Amino acid sequence: MTRGHTITIEQGSALVRVVKDGRLLAESRRPLLLRETGCPVRYYLPPEDVRMELLTPSDTHTYCPFKGTASYWSLPDAPDLVWAYPEPKETVAAVKDHLCFYEPEVTG
Repeated sequence: MTRGHTITIEQGSALVRVVKDGRLLAESRRPLLLRETGCPVRYYLPPEDVRMELLTPSDTHTYCPFKGTASYWSLPDAPDLVWAYPEPKETVAAVKDHLCFYEPEVTG
């Protein structure tokens, strides 16, 4: 890690729901909470709790020096709505293949 930059990951139990235009895309009580310096808390959900059949893989890939290369999925009207790290860096290995949405609803 770069000095002053930290990432922590913890197992959460709050209900995380992702709804887009009235469609439930994901619902999980098993989120991983990723806290990163300078960023909002991100909720990474197990793929079993995401309706992958509604999502289409995107050609978009981004690189984070702390987490690795992210892959993205889209809805027809929402490009690159969700991302995951198929091969994350060792320090964030827990989020491997978990999916993260930009604006989840978190309760509990």
